[in-house]
Amino acid sequence: MSALTHLAGVLGGGGGLLAAELDRDGGQATQPGPASVAAAGPRAAGGPEEYELVVEAIYEGYLQHYGAPRLMREADPDLSLLAGDRLYALGLERLVALGDVPAVVELADVISLCALAHARGEGDLAVPVWEAGARAVGWGPTAAYTRAKALVLVGDDRGTGSLRAEIVGTTGPPGEPGR
Repeated sequence: MSALTHLAGVLGGGGGLLAAELDRDGGQATQPGPASVAAAGPRAAGGPEEYELVVEAIYEGYLQHYGAPRLMREADPDLSLLAGDRLYALGLERLVALGDVPAVVELADVISLCALAHARGEGDLAVPVWEAGARAVGWGPTAAYTRAKALVLVGDDRGTGSLRAEIVGTTGPPGEPGR
């Protein structure tokens, strides 16, 4: 079962408003997110399916806020915002249950960096941030990525250039081409 299908089952099994908004026709559920990169890494070896689920939940939350959701019908903006927050919380809660605090920090940073990128009119930066963040969850962050995140999070404009330089072309695990 794919992580998106599993996530739809989790959301549907909980009942309520979010379950009612699931796109029963499949929507865009065939479009994978960055979760497979995280699940393939050695840090996720103890539960790759759960890591894939939590990253997909948080990514789907991001899409509810800023993109085209894959699992839910496009709803009114307030419901999309609430759905996104619920998906963020679901993913982070399950990640905490795994005891992986560094991965919680990485994904919280991804959420923050994406929000900053969109607020600054640089929404295109979110895709490579997600790729690098998923890689950091599964494989651990690089020193350059950690430095660039710190600069961006404190509002230093040099961080955006550093972040772009670190993550463009580095979507695979360490040691693969482009890394």
